[in-house]
Amino acid sequence: MRENWQPPEDDDLINLNEPPVSVDPLAGAEDLNFDAGLRPKSLDDFVGQRKLKAQLGMILDAAAKREQAADHLLFAGPPGLGKTTLAGIVANEMEATLHPTSGPAIEKAGDVAAMLSGLEDGDVLFIDEIHRLPKVVEEVLYSAIEDFQLDIVLGKGPAARTLRLDLPRFTLVGATTRAALIASPLRDRFGFVARLDYYDREELQAIVDRAAGILGVTIDPEGSAEIAGRSRGTPRIANRLLRRVRDFAEVRSDGVIDEETAKAGLELFDVDHIGLDKVDTDIIHKLCHHFGGGPVGLKTLAISVSEPAETVEDVHEPFLIQQGLLVRTPKGRVATPAAWNHLGLTAPKTSTADLTLFDE
Repeated sequence: MRENWQPPEDDDLINLNEPPVSVDPLAGAEDLNFDAGLRPKSLDDFVGQRKLKAQLGMILDAAAKREQAADHLLFAGPPGLGKTTLAGIVANEMEATLHPTSGPAIEKAGDVAAMLSGLEDGDVLFIDEIHRLPKVVEEVLYSAIEDFQLDIVLGKGPAARTLRLDLPRFTLVGATTRAALIASPLRDRFGFVARLDYYDREELQAIVDRAAGILGVTIDPEGSAEIAGRSRGTPRIANRLLRRVRDFAEVRSDGVIDEETAKAGLELFDVDHIGLDKVDTDIIHKLCHHFGGGPVGLKTLAISVSEPAETVEDVHEPFLIQQGLLVRTPKGRVATPAAWNHLGLTAPKTSTADLTLFDE
């Protein structure tokens, strides 16, 4: 039965060799290629996420002993923490072929059929931004990832019939920045769901040192610590800042990155001592200077810094909230006393503690 089935036309096929769509609005194509060359290939080389590494290692070792494909895995967390890297590590550890794609690239059921029909036993199918899969595609995936079978409807109307194809045992690895947007039936079919956490300064320093060694950059502990401290807990940002400081050191210095060179290079690229970039600083500056500390609505604040509201809310606000510089209240965004102090200003007497803090 399977041999007689013909795959969809070329227009319905997707290119499984294309890299996943980036979910980091701050990362360009050049940065993604740069990061790809620095990605570890094994769990032993992967820095940070200690608990997750232990759990994942146990799952992969058990699957290898059984000589079976690993259970389906879902990695959730903010951009740049290593979800795509972990997908590649899973494939390498299992000595399997990785087939990467992304949620937005899969538009219809025919795309799923094209992907799944090309898999072999033990292969790893990686879907980045899996929460953006269309509902019709999700429903096709249910039986594929649970029963390793694919139902295809042939024909239309009363003459329509269903063809059931047996699929090889594969591992689906999903990555998402918004786990809450994944439908419960799909999320529940993953055997292991992991949340990636932000990295601490020591872990980021180890990542910077490792990347510098791969790139052949001379860097001392103080220089790597300075870059790590401004990387917002994110390896992707740490690697990008290293690249910029490397450029600065090669042009303005002797190519060696020490503490002073790192500080000067990061200041040139508008990254302050706690990791705020130009837009972050502009947000709290406008909030304090133009709006008296708030409250101010998201759209008004976004217009004041000439950025889309979605960018302010999804890219910049999370870090400002984590640093205790901004809070969301029923009336709008409010600058905390720490934001005033960061700008060298005295906070007004009205305290944000008197406001109920929750999302608009």
